[in-house]
Amino acid sequence: MAPANAQQAQQQPQVCAPAGRKVVDAVSGWLRVFDDGTVDRTWTGPPEALPLMQPVPPYAEPRDGHTLHDLPGEPNLRVYLPEAAEGAERRRLPVIVQLHGGGFCISHPSWLMYHQFYSRLACAVPAVVVAVELPLAPERRLPAHIDTGVAALRRLRSIALQPDDSDNDDPAAAALLREAADVSRVFLIGDSSGGNLVHLVAAEAGRNDGADNWAPLRVAGGIPIHPGFVRAARSRSELESKEDSVFFTLDMLDKFLAYALPEGATKDHPFTCPMGPQAPPLESVPLPPMLVSVAENDLVRDTNLEYCDALRAAGKEVEVLVNRGMGHSFYLNKYAVDMDPVTGERARELVDAIKSFVSRH
Repeated sequence: MAPANAQQAQQQPQVCAPAGRKVVDAVSGWLRVFDDGTVDRTWTGPPEALPLMQPVPPYAEPRDGHTLHDLPGEPNLRVYLPEAAEGAERRRLPVIVQLHGGGFCISHPSWLMYHQFYSRLACAVPAVVVAVELPLAPERRLPAHIDTGVAALRRLRSIALQPDDSDNDDPAAAALLREAADVSRVFLIGDSSGGNLVHLVAAEAGRNDGADNWAPLRVAGGIPIHPGFVRAARSRSELESKEDSVFFTLDMLDKFLAYALPEGATKDHPFTCPMGPQAPPLESVPLPPMLVSVAENDLVRDTNLEYCDALRAAGKEVEVLVNRGMGHSFYLNKYAVDMDPVTGERARELVDAIKSFVSRH
């Protein structure tokens, strides 16, 4: 996304530790961990990035061709509902379930960076987009994020089957979701660590697939975007030769994974290296068709491509889109998408590829 500016970052005001607490670890700009286990996620990096992290409130009146609804519950969901074209017959739409990134440690689906892309995607496909609020490490380590992704699918199934919405905090929004969504065509999508979760949640849902377990819900496809797949053996010099940004650096990647993986795990753990020797053979993993987006200048480009090759070797259905000249999660930077013609074109290519993939499955 936005290039790092070390001098500017150093000029940001330092947030003092609360009285009686000591900072024991930190990820520059993003979070600080205190000795009592609490975490402060106040942004202290370049101020021009802060607007991308501002939450967008829901709205029931249409804007730019869609409405936006929050569904509190277990887990919390955020729902984008495209408007039907004037005069067109209302039909049920495929569902895109978004699993947000942030190294398993930061971010929220209400942030502008996600909103500007997923509101656009909802209207372009068109599809109902359901964004899932995920737990955050280090307070909650993996597999909590996977469990929450599976719980989101179960909640969607429950809403589809439920004769009334007495158990939902917003019955009207739940009813709108039920009326609009075709839960027999659910697509998992996620960026960065959310891309890892696309694989992991799809596999978990597939392992529990059965007529009584999921019907009428069906996971029809997965769309990992720049998934955070890594290998412990990957050399630091090899990684440092690729993109380094304020939103994704090698040190940040290492710290976030240390917070998020189970205690004692290395980067070869199946959560971060599903094609590695510690993971179950991909031939045995039940996965839907996949569209994998790979950024050409990404730190994790090579392991993304290795994942795609491993899927093919295992006989899985996989399509690959290479975002030429782009870095990690480039499409979430609204300013670059709006102002830079090349970034805008690459974002359009990504939206078009997702639209095509959904229409074919």
